[in-house]
Amino acid sequence: MPPVSARIIDGNKLAAQVREGLQGRIADFSAKAGRAPKIAVIIVGEDPASQIYVRLKRADCAEVGIDSLLHELPAAMPAGELHSLIQQLNNDDTVDGILLQNPLPRGVNPIEALDEIRADKDVDGFHPHNLGMLALRRPVLRCCTPKGVMQLIDSTDVPILGKRALVIGASNHVGRPMALELLLAGCTVTVAHRFTSNLPELVQGAEVLVSASGKRGLIKGEWIRPGAVVIDITIVRGHDGHLYGDVDFEEAKNRASWITPVPGGVGPMTRAALLQNTVIAAERRLASWTD
Repeated sequence: MPPVSARIIDGNKLAAQVREGLQGRIADFSAKAGRAPKIAVIIVGEDPASQIYVRLKRADCAEVGIDSLLHELPAAMPAGELHSLIQQLNNDDTVDGILLQNPLPRGVNPIEALDEIRADKDVDGFHPHNLGMLALRRPVLRCCTPKGVMQLIDSTDVPILGKRALVIGASNHVGRPMALELLLAGCTVTVAHRFTSNLPELVQGAEVLVSASGKRGLIKGEWIRPGAVVIDITIVRGHDGHLYGDVDFEEAKNRASWITPVPGGVGPMTRAALLQNTVIAAERRLASWTD
């Protein structure tokens, strides 16, 4: 039987729908609070990719009516300056969410910096409290990329309850919370990482594959289980200037039922999830004031 090309999961289209859907909630919050939801964005240093990501995130905020306040700090900032800024924003009642753009320069401990952000303003979903709530099946502010991925999977209408899911990558901010999200959705979840020795076999058995290794072309197309849902989180620039993911897209699309492109798949929904988290944080803060 000839191969059937997978349907493409359009992250740009879904993200546009999410942004449109948030506008009513933002207008309602603004009417009740007397101001728009606000996110404070902190960028340290001049990493070119970070500059692009921050510009896109702020443009998303402007489109839906979220105020974004940008704080740019030099890479060689005095010790304690970042700490002081985070504490200032933690204590500012007009700030609903705080985003600390990664990567941070050498000399800045990212774990300590992220832990300083108040859990109820942690719109990236990285705080130990928020990750712990997800692990306890009581999620509040969820990590943006896994949250976006779950919405991409939901958009396919493929039932994943009980399906075998494989997550490739075990980072604190993507792989681990991704596994927790899939577990919460009722999948039987396996996590592969740098010590995994039977990756081709695991991929071949996965009905849902989510890959975030950061290694271009790691997943060969012929490994993909026929009919699998394939989500490629990785985005790296090749020597030819083009962007690539973990998965050999051209071959994989002849085996998968649904697949995300790179770019245009996960990235837009990661940003959309940030907007959702900001609105949730604002609504919860408003509710605490009126209780």
